[in-house]
Amino acid sequence: MQRDVSSRIILDVTEPADLVFSVAVSGHYAPNHEVFAAAVDGVPIPSTEIFDVHGTRLHRVDAGVGRLEVDYSALLLGAGDTAIAHDVDVLTYLRPSRYAQSDELAATAAAEFGGIDDDAELLAAVSSWVGTRLAYVPGSSLPTDGATRTLLARQGVCRDYAHLCVALLRARGVPSRVVSVYAPGLSPMDFHAVTEAWVDDAWRVVDATTLAPRSTLVRIATGRDAADTAFLNVLSGRADLVDVTVTATVDSLPDDDVTQLVSIS
Repeated sequence: MQRDVSSRIILDVTEPADLVFSVAVSGHYAPNHEVFAAAVDGVPIPSTEIFDVHGTRLHRVDAGVGRLEVDYSALLLGAGDTAIAHDVDVLTYLRPSRYAQSDELAATAAAEFGGIDDDAELLAAVSSWVGTRLAYVPGSSLPTDGATRTLLARQGVCRDYAHLCVALLRARGVPSRVVSVYAPGLSPMDFHAVTEAWVDDAWRVVDATTLAPRSTLVRIATGRDAADTAFLNVLSGRADLVDVTVTATVDSLPDDDVTQLVSIS
């Protein structure tokens, strides 16, 4: 399998800013070709690569005032390493988090899925339930919205779908987390967010939006929720987002059977 991914982020920096970008493919892959470049008003500036948990690779940039352009591209041939889970991961991803309030949704999860004992069956049921109860509406949610508000609003975007799946699965005792990915086949193309759940001794991907085949996804960042997986964090200063362009292609786009267990590779 050959996958080509890229992203271009343009920001207007109005005050000198300390910025962290999460756009590089995770350390699970060994890209055949990869470039990360940043420039302010056309002048290249350096970046520092920082390794976060689960292979997440961050790039920190100190940018002066001006038009900042960040370009990333990678070519991947074949699959990456399989994600594993340590004992602390299983505990961490059973706990409620800022955007995945599994404690608040425990009663809902019990009412809707209390009769399902098989974890694989539970994944399919939660994915279908979330996918049929939410409407995918770009711009309908706020960056601060969590799973509870998403359920009440009955609409959202990919991160909202992922948060609701994570919260419901955690509430039923299945360790779950959010992964940001490049998603070949996604339309409209953008950064994408999906859920991973620990089932049968492996991390299995759940995407209630069904907007892209799960077997082609490319991992970027992994964590509790969007707080750990956002493509940009502004630590200080001010930078206003102007444009984001994302591409992700694969040499052959497969079908996706949502009832099958699939892992990101």
